[in-house]
Order: sequence, then C-alpha cells, then structure tokens
Amino acid sequence: MTDLHRVLITGANGYVASWIVKQLLEQGVTVHATVRNKSNTSKYQHLLDINEQTPGSLHVFEADLLESGSFEEAMIGCDVVMHTASPFILQVDDPYEGLINPALQGTENVLETVNKISSVRRVVLTSSVVAIFGDNQDINKVGHDRFTEADWNTTSNADHQPYPYSKTLAERRAWQMVEVQDRWDLVVINPGFVMGPPLSEQSGSESIKTMQQMTDGTLKMGVPELHNGVVDVRNVAEAHIAAAQKDHAEGRHILVNKVLTLLEMSEILRQEFGSKYALPKRELPKFLIWLVAPTVGLTRKYVKQNVGCPIAFNNSKSIEKLGINYIPIDKTLTDHIRAMEVGTKEKMASV
Repeated sequence: MTDLHRVLITGANGYVASWIVKQLLEQGVTVHATVRNKSNTSKYQHLLDINEQTPGSLHVFEADLLESGSFEEAMIGCDVVMHTASPFILQVDDPYEGLINPALQGTENVLETVNKISSVRRVVLTSSVVAIFGDNQDINKVGHDRFTEADWNTTSNADHQPYPYSKTLAERRAWQMVEVQDRWDLVVINPGFVMGPPLSEQSGSESIKTMQQMTDGTLKMGVPELHNGVVDVRNVAEAHIAAAQKDHAEGRHILVNKVLTLLEMSEILRQEFGSKYALPKRELPKFLIWLVAPTVGLTRKYVKQNVGCPIAFNNSKSIEKLGINYIPIDKTLTDHIRAMEVGTKEKMASV
C-alpha cells in the first residue's frame, strides 16, 4: 500500500470527481484540482467548502481537455493523476464536438503531459462499463452470462451510441499510450450507472438528471424496461483511491453493485418516500417506446437493442483486488433523493 501525497484530479468539480476530492482531503492528501474556468467559483464552491473542513489541502488550476499542455502546471509534483474529465451527455447535435473529441483528445493531452512529468508513477482513468459493451443485447455475443473486464465494446460508433463510443476510444488510447513507456502504469475504473448523493447541483450528470425525472413527474406515465448496472458514487470514489494506493492494482475494474430496471429503482424509492413523489408505477410496452422513440431523442435501433434486454456483470475483481464493500442499493437511491431535497431547501431559503 502506497501513501498518496499529491494527486491531480481532472474535471474535479464533476459528480464522481467531487467525491474523490472529498475522500482524499479527508485523508489529508494534497489535491490538485483542474476545472475549465477557475474564475467561475460557483462551479466548485462545494470543493472549497470541503477543503475548509478537512485536513488535506486543495489547489485549483484551470485546464482545457482540448488545449495541449494545459494540464502541465497542475501536474507538477503529483505522484498520481486521476483523469475523470470527460463529457457525459447522451444526446448531442455533433458527437465529435460534444463527446468524442473531448474524450479522446483530452485523454491524449493528459497522458502526453504525464510523459513529461517525472513525478507521476500511476494514472487512474475513469472509464465506464460502456467501454465494455455498447448495447444491452451485446451480452448475447460475449460467450458468457455476464460482462467481464475482458470484454470490449465493438458495436458503438459516432452515429449509434456516441457516448459509449467516446469512452471506448479514450480507454483504448490510454492503453496504447501506457504500453510505449515504462515509467508510469495505468489502472482503469469502469463504473456502471452512477447514483448516490451529489455534492453539488452544478455537476450536470445524466445520473442526476435521471433521478430528477424519476421524482418530478416527468416519467409518471411509465418508463421503458431498461436494465442498468447501478453503483454508488461513494464506492466509485473509493475505487479510484484504492486503485491509486494499492501497489499491485492493475488492469480494468467493473464497478457495479446491482442491475436494476428503472421501475425497480422507482419501487425502492416508493418504499422509502411513499406518495411524496410522482414516481413511475409501470413499464411501457416496447412497441410504444419504439414508436415514439424519435420524438423523445431516442433512435429505434437503440430501443430495439436495449429495451427489454437484461444484463449482468462480474464485479468480483473490484471486491477482491480493490477491497470494495458495496453500499446497499436502497441506501444509494434514498441518500440521492435526500441530498436533492437538501439542495432544493437551500435554493428556496435563498429566494
């Protein structure tokens, strides 16, 4: 086990990254945090507040995924780099501008800088299970009953599933770049659908948007039968830190606690909150989802290859190698809602 002294976290004000920053600061680590616009403190005020209450030390830097060399100042003196910055947007007008270029070029820019900074010994990359599979029906092609770290997404492209495509390209590029040198090593975290309490309403995560839609009545008429591998954001943060600390950590790590449909998530929340929220109570027929898909931002190909297709994951490596003790899924979901409630109350109090 290696002590962490100075860690760079890219995209530090993001949903997952904020929890990594918090846990590192609580351990007394010096954190170099990059954000796109340092002058816009509202985007990372929650990190400054955490810094005031913890023994660690936070230093904020400005960096741009598409600007070569912009991470160099922030990386000087760091022993570990955690590259979390990458857009998580499911619907974009231009997949290259909105997703693929930031993910791929951002990874290249960060790792090119790692090659220049001799203090860095390890990079922990935030990838995703969507670099392992593109569509749920891919489970029928892998030759086993659950996805493992040996599987790769081979079905996504810029036109179909551009977000999974962007994560796959970025992770593959990272593995290519680590292979041509021998000073630093690479450990990859592949989380599923990340849920759990956000530290800031500013993160704009698709996970947070989904939970908002689940509770604000947007989905009260019903939801598609979509199976998602769900994981708590706090476990994802723990996994990044374990990947950085454990000397023998290597390779990819699936971070999924349990597979749930949207309706199953709704039922867990209803048990805790009753009728407080307009939670969905039924699943809509697949043919209806297929019919209206283009009007709600989905393609019919996506519906065909994902709705009603169960999936499963082998998460044993995360447990055995990183020591992850998964937070109960009902706690993940209910803590998420309670954190959102606190945020709403704070906004109302400031009006």
